[in-house]
Amino acid sequence: MALLGEISLLKGNTKGLFFICCFRLSSFFTKNIVLKLIGFPIRLIYRILFNWVLGIDIPDSTKIGIGFQVYHGQGLIISNKTKIGNNVIVRHNTTIGNAKKGGGCPRIGNNVEIGANAVVIGNIEIGDNSIIAAGSVVVKDVPPYTVVAGNPSKIIKRLV
Repeated sequence: MALLGEISLLKGNTKGLFFICCFRLSSFFTKNIVLKLIGFPIRLIYRILFNWVLGIDIPDSTKIGIGFQVYHGQGLIISNKTKIGNNVIVRHNTTIGNAKKGGGCPRIGNNVEIGANAVVIGNIEIGDNSIIAAGSVVVKDVPPYTVVAGNPSKIIKRLV
């Protein structure tokens, strides 16, 4: 049922819709060892198609809430340890993950919008209803209802 809601959000965004449908299908087969064995061919096709061909490196084990939207996914990298809330929008050439090997990864709240060429790294929290401007480098927590921009990012506007 959640997938139907995501499909309606992504009308007109064919690549994003194709990605999220394949991601959800492949993710289904990560739940236990039996499903991993049954779904191995699907998960392999997902990895080859998205990682190698389309340049979207989001492991199917990543925890992503409903309503996730990808626009122009080329160059998109998200660590499997990142946790993403509901209704998050991510644009191309964005990196979300750890700042150093074995380090913590971001936890992204609900209704967050991340612009193109953004970098969000480290054991940080991105608050609900936040906007990360294009080209920003985020290495510190972002409070809810804020807009951040720059390198390093700074709060430029409060949304409430």
